[in-house]
Amino acid sequence: MEVTGKVKLIGEEQTFGASGFRKRELVVTTNEQYPQMLMIEFVQDKCDLLNSYQVGQDVKVAINLRGREWINPEGVAKYFNSIQGWRIENLQTAAPQSTELPPLEELKATDLSESEPDDLPF
Repeated sequence: MEVTGKVKLIGEEQTFGASGFRKRELVVTTNEQYPQMLMIEFVQDKCDLLNSYQVGQDVKVAINLRGREWINPEGVAKYFNSIQGWRIENLQTAAPQSTELPPLEELKATDLSESEPDDLPF
């Protein structure tokens, strides 16, 4: 799945416990009739993907939806969802270059005579 929108926030990298688990959060505001602010998590080595992005950039983020179950101390199941990013692409392109072509030289058709065969295939 993919999400497109404008970068609203890029969080600092967080490291948890002795395991060294790393997480970084990105908030993207979608370009819809009713824009949504989606928090997308980048984990482990994917955290580094956000280093070259800034607030305000238009991006496309490849995501996976993650869900998990947690049983609380009373034995009641609770369910949680998260959006996990694994690729990000800048949608802003460099300033467009001029597409104007230089003028072509005028081409003159040669005169065909009756003595020359017409060897065109059509």
